[in-house]
Amino acid sequence: QVQLVESGGGLVQAGGSLRLSCVGSGLYLGSCGMGWFRQAPGKEREFVAAMSWTGGSTGGSTDYTDAVKGRFTLSRDNAKNTMNLQMKSLNPEDTAVYYCAARKFAWGRTWEQYDYWGQGTQVTVST
Repeated sequence: QVQLVESGGGLVQAGGSLRLSCVGSGLYLGSCGMGWFRQAPGKEREFVAAMSWTGGSTGGSTDYTDAVKGRFTLSRDNAKNTMNLQMKSLNPEDTAVYYCAARKFAWGRTWEQYDYWGQGTQVTVST
């Protein structure tokens, strides 16, 4: 059974940082394109960032939505079967539930492109 579990969310003041993690079980994330999405209250789910599959390496092509470029950074830890989203210079507009998603040998900006999704972790940025 494949599971993705996000962690690292919480309450932070504007300008602060958080690091989200997505741990996979039943699926080797190094073979997967990975995406992060978020959904704020009353808004549609939106793309945040994505990384191509990398095999055994920790690199990979990345893609970020304009709103987070220069502030958010993706990274992989294949030994821990984990993908991380480092978020800095957070602002209240970043408040949302953040979800990770995975699909073998594919990646992209749309939710429907992925086969597996986590349950989400709440990020709240206060003023």
